[in-house]
Amino acid sequence: MTLGAEWKFSQVFGEQTPGEDIHDCDILSAIEFDKNGDHLAVGDQGGRVIIFERQTGKEGLFDRSSRRDSGQFNLPLWQHPEFKYKTEFQSHEPEFDYLKSVEIEEKINKIRWCTKLNRSLFLLTANDRTIKLWKIKEQKVKKVKQMDINPFVTSENSLLADKSFVSGQSEPSHANSTRLEWTDKMNGTLPSHLADITNVASRRCRSVYAHAHDFNINSISNNSDGETFLSGDDLRINVWNLDVREQCFNIIDMKPKDMEDLTEVITSAEFHPFHCNLLAYSSSRGFIRLVDMRKSALCDHSVKILQDGGSRGPKTLFTEIITSISDMKYAMDGRHILSRDYMTLKLWDTHMETSPVATYKIHEHLRPKLSNLYTNDAIFDKFDCCLNGDGLQFATGSYSNHLRIFSCGSENEDGITLEVRKSPNRKPTSQATTRPRRSSLSNLTRGFYRQGQDSSENEISCNLKSKLLHLAWHPTHNLIACSVGSSLFMYHA
Repeated sequence: MTLGAEWKFSQVFGEQTPGEDIHDCDILSAIEFDKNGDHLAVGDQGGRVIIFERQTGKEGLFDRSSRRDSGQFNLPLWQHPEFKYKTEFQSHEPEFDYLKSVEIEEKINKIRWCTKLNRSLFLLTANDRTIKLWKIKEQKVKKVKQMDINPFVTSENSLLADKSFVSGQSEPSHANSTRLEWTDKMNGTLPSHLADITNVASRRCRSVYAHAHDFNINSISNNSDGETFLSGDDLRINVWNLDVREQCFNIIDMKPKDMEDLTEVITSAEFHPFHCNLLAYSSSRGFIRLVDMRKSALCDHSVKILQDGGSRGPKTLFTEIITSISDMKYAMDGRHILSRDYMTLKLWDTHMETSPVATYKIHEHLRPKLSNLYTNDAIFDKFDCCLNGDGLQFATGSYSNHLRIFSCGSENEDGITLEVRKSPNRKPTSQATTRPRRSSLSNLTRGFYRQGQDSSENEISCNLKSKLLHLAWHPTHNLIACSVGSSLFMYHA
């Protein structure tokens, strides 16, 4: 698939109407496909998780019109995957830490799928301080068809009393009717002609991993061993066993003895895709550290440090802010890493420590406006990045709801830019005003902090309130899911 391939709109869930007000709790905050691409999980700032599943019978069809236009008659054209709503549940609730007098928001920061077992789905969800393991399982439920019940007959005998339903005789209808439900625990005792059998997704919280982070959790990552996962906050990275929720093992601790000596914080962490002993984590200074857990139980001293030696130049007040890595992803080959900072998208080869393989400019046009971006807090926005299955194409978001797609080795350094919305002629709606920004360790490391203010945005060419922060690439198809406010958009090529 070349970069010149045309990207088209596929689906949208929760589309906003023009002029519709968006509540903060409805804004999407995390997106993740499972390993096979059969399910998609989305989290929002209200602590909810919504699950979508892939529709069956939608692929392997011949697109005759496209084949006729392209002149190719010997190769079948596969349709892109389509998804449908499956279920949703409340994963996290707002909490309050009385010992530290800190309010813990219910916002879902990260979602990660675990190994599927016995047709049951498992996924990890995290807010600022707590991680939960959820199990989603489909159960067959028998629901009694709607029928009139004699109010003088008890519910246990109502089926026997209602002869009119079985024989077809007419009887006086009653205003109050009863609908009974039987699960598969009844062993099919209800006659099939009286019941509708439907699949219902039940969910249950299997484990809660709490009280291990003093700072906001920014990363969770499953290990390839299928037994452990890591969780990272601003200063620490812990390793958990999925079956042990009472304790974890701290492998990295960057907290100095005196917090005034703090120079950098952890921004993202991820396990290697198939080596269970390797992991990588990024920092606010633009470094990526590669760690081998076999060398030492405490991994504070990293094996390799990936840094962009070519970016050294005159430092300004905003240099450290714009070089802070907001997201990092391993490619499936395990050798390459994709990282995103405020200005650029970079592809790294773990065998080359001094510079990235490729650098794609995202916000270069905003460099003269860094002062304005700092004044209104836009410079602290954290954009996600993602790769396709073969690691040759990359995507990230930008302002004005723009989706940026790049290809490795392509002569087009600017890539493809799509404005994410269903109707091209519709004016994009702005996101709701977010909550006032709270001070974070990332700001403390730079020695300054300012409260967000309304600055003159007419000097900036893009719409800073409409921003595409979160996105994910389907593992086997050229399909990208991305969020705009409270809407989930999908594009395919």
